[in-house]
Amino acid sequence: MASVRRKPTISAGWKTQIACAAVLLVALFPAPGYMVKSDDFKRCDQSAFCVRQRAYADFADKVYNDSKDSRLSPYELVAGSLKFDEKAGLVTASLLDAENKIPFSLSVSLLERNTARVQIKETRPVKSRYELSGDLALASELPKSVPISSSTNSKDSSETTVVFGEKKQNSLVIRAKPFAFSLSVNNVPAVTFNEHGYFYYEHWREKDVAAGLANQDASSSSGDLVVETGITDDEEKKLKEALNKDLWEETFKSTTDSKPNGPASMGFDISFPGSSNVYGLPEHAANFSLLPTRGKGKVYDDPYRLYNLDVAEYILDSPMALYGSIPFMFSHKKGVSAGLYWMNAAEMWVDVEKHDESDILSKASKWLPFGSHKAPKASTTAHWMAESGAFDVFIFLGTKPMDIFDSFTALTGRPVLPQHFAVAYHQCRWNYIDEQDVADVDANFDKFDIPYDVLWLDIEHTDGKRYFTWDSAKFPNSEQMQNNLAVKGRKMVTIIDPHIKRDDSYKVYKEAKDLGIFIKDKNGNDVDGWCWPGSSSWIDYTDEKARKYWAERFKFSEYKGSTPSLFTWNDMNEPSVFTGPEITMPKDALHNGGVEHRDVHNVYGTLLHRSSYEGHLLRSDNKERPFILSRAFFAGTQRYGAIWTGDNFAKWDHLEASVPMLLSVGTSGVVFSGADVGGFFGNPEPDLLVRWYQVAAFQPFFRAHAHIDTKRREPWLFGEPYTSLIRAAIRERYKILPYIYTLFAEATRSGAPIMRPLLAEFPEDEATFAIGDQFMLGSGILVKPVISKDQESVNVYVPQASVWYDYHTHAKLAASTSGHVTIKTPQERIPVLLRGGSIIPRRERVRRASNLMLRDPYTLWVALDQQGQAHGELYADDGHTFQYQENKYILSALSYTHNTLSSTLHTTQTSAPSESTITEVGSRVERLVIVGLKTAPKRVVVTEGGKKSDREVLVESEKLADGLVRVTLRDPAVIVGREWEVKLEF
Repeated sequence: MASVRRKPTISAGWKTQIACAAVLLVALFPAPGYMVKSDDFKRCDQSAFCVRQRAYADFADKVYNDSKDSRLSPYELVAGSLKFDEKAGLVTASLLDAENKIPFSLSVSLLERNTARVQIKETRPVKSRYELSGDLALASELPKSVPISSSTNSKDSSETTVVFGEKKQNSLVIRAKPFAFSLSVNNVPAVTFNEHGYFYYEHWREKDVAAGLANQDASSSSGDLVVETGITDDEEKKLKEALNKDLWEETFKSTTDSKPNGPASMGFDISFPGSSNVYGLPEHAANFSLLPTRGKGKVYDDPYRLYNLDVAEYILDSPMALYGSIPFMFSHKKGVSAGLYWMNAAEMWVDVEKHDESDILSKASKWLPFGSHKAPKASTTAHWMAESGAFDVFIFLGTKPMDIFDSFTALTGRPVLPQHFAVAYHQCRWNYIDEQDVADVDANFDKFDIPYDVLWLDIEHTDGKRYFTWDSAKFPNSEQMQNNLAVKGRKMVTIIDPHIKRDDSYKVYKEAKDLGIFIKDKNGNDVDGWCWPGSSSWIDYTDEKARKYWAERFKFSEYKGSTPSLFTWNDMNEPSVFTGPEITMPKDALHNGGVEHRDVHNVYGTLLHRSSYEGHLLRSDNKERPFILSRAFFAGTQRYGAIWTGDNFAKWDHLEASVPMLLSVGTSGVVFSGADVGGFFGNPEPDLLVRWYQVAAFQPFFRAHAHIDTKRREPWLFGEPYTSLIRAAIRERYKILPYIYTLFAEATRSGAPIMRPLLAEFPEDEATFAIGDQFMLGSGILVKPVISKDQESVNVYVPQASVWYDYHTHAKLAASTSGHVTIKTPQERIPVLLRGGSIIPRRERVRRASNLMLRDPYTLWVALDQQGQAHGELYADDGHTFQYQENKYILSALSYTHNTLSSTLHTTQTSAPSESTITEVGSRVERLVIVGLKTAPKRVVVTEGGKKSDREVLVESEKLADGLVRVTLRDPAVIVGREWEVKLEF
């Protein structure tokens, strides 16, 4: 479903109707090629706190450049206040804004997984700031603290060094005046804080007190500072004007934000010495390696914005905000990785600036990194700015990106393990119009021998956009419809959005109103805005009582017409409010406890996602794993399910953009993500649709979706050769489901992305650090999309640290001195490569739904590396329950060494699976395909449970174009879940 607005049901007065018509007019009659109206959404220069924070940074740069010193930042530690609790791993100090004489407290908590938590709070605040707390933001409990190994002071006592970490590999250096700190790994600087003096904390104040430096007169320290550094009176005046911008009220277009608590923004700079690339900050339709927005070489004028918004047909190559926001960034250089998470759900802007060696040498070589006179070759600085909330920042250290993913998801939550069906192919459209349409689509998948697992219904299936209901004329027998799919192993998903139609005859609205669980406007009345049903209100999911109420709506006794095979899609949950500022909720709306919406905006959609997830647990008595798709997301969304990239377009450049977008989301914790195959808006030409299917088959969430005004595009509608090409792509997805499902199991243990940037697998190869147009599926498969019409070949970067084989032919790729190879791209394939050293579990018998394949035998592809070795994993469970949490699963470690393929118990499985588990979820291996052998074996010996089998294994060999031999061993008759060996004798 989407955001191009159609006229809602008219049930309000004529004044409201006219106001709504003005908002919806363009969407009702979109011109060909209509794109999002950028002026519906703020730029930095229209966001008061962004203007103030950027102005302060500009001032800091001016002072810094004139003085060649950073000591002019007004924040400093109070002398003698720095204290240590070695056992608790805690560093505390008193911090002072010397310009405004505002005291703060600083605490740095040193935690497991090489994590440091930095909190800065006003010591005597006028009021309390909103803090994300407990399981609203974190998985459960914080990681345990780690002790401080040692602490030392510099000779002049200006710097203090703290050493921590299991191997004493991490160091924290705190400088007192001006306040700054750095973190290093093995004595190599990873991050620095306040290097550029951008730290600026707008303390709470009464309305008649001005903000920050704007309140200083010529005789103050600020005035002296201006004189000393040559800042002109005009420049000082402009700074004061900027720092006074819209402190207590702010208007955008026709809407005024009352801002009753006044200015409360925070900003700081964080630098990554020696790193030329930073990543993260989803969601943006932009490069995976974030492009500069500040300084020389900047590409964008605006910072990256994090503010969940309903943006239809979003602009590509832009830092503008989209549907999700994860305030997480990471960087990597050879030997050191670092990440940062700001636990804050308010609106943010983040500037990115790249510095070359000359910049660093001229500005900060004398003190960066602290205690060293050697400057790094390059650096990247991020200037973070938040409108409100708390200063609560986590910094993660490691030697490779996978360390950062592990630490971040240990904090915010491991990805949930989906049901097996959810990893397969989904068919969706706005809208399948009635039960006959559903039956016809389902039958045609069988007719054309195309597997699929889930059929989706959009908003038109409801009774007048009343969620948890059915249109009785179009879907009079909803349970039977679902059961007809279920007997084939298939599921259904229905959309359930957060806007609740204001209609007292609608049970959900009446009950929620009576319970008082709707979000209130600034005057204390239930918010009344417009969305698909017309006049609507929104449940407040920050309220535990509201979340409980919402969860109970999913009970089969409440959601009439639902069955256990029905799952849920939460759309429009940014939240989208057609008549609101920037098509969302007013910031001064009020949540439970009087919390302003500005403080919780970015987490709202995730709290809906969570509540729906808990509803599915409730309906199955915590036995069945839920499947919930959400459009909005935040840090921790991975605990509840999948997301997609929203309302994209049927264009080649949107196909291209999907790869870096999904890489950014996946490396920020939300590993279960995808983009609408074919593009949501518009009508894809057949070859674009084919190319999209070919790449999406190797991405985590695989769903085709289309707008209500587009032509039907089910896979069989384009005729040959397109139907066969799409069929082949979908069937290939089903063949590698064991591999992908195993990757999801890995993600639940370590947060490892399913779809990975090359740098995650090749952290020593600097050529991979900026690559975002190709990706790894797990560690074993490399994919490069075809992104233009009639493209006959594609240039692919192939890391030279590995041997590579063509996925389709198994021929070894010729070595390249540059690492770049040109691969032909006939219509039937895109570049997909097998990494030498990998073992890929597959199922070659494709059935009409994935759950029908769960007991089918496996084929293992063994692709050998330079040493003739390969390794992999294979995970299996019942595919739908939580019994895997009771050790009722199989996780085999697969290894090919010394001409022997072995299966052993994986080190992370606490005990061997029982015979009943092996019987229930294990399957035999029917085929081994070994790629990269020089000759064929003469004999094969199978050993299982320590006993040699007298079974004769059929050996087939084929010499490939590269001169190597592919060997197929048929029916070795070994069982997944047991320990065994298959030895090749030459």
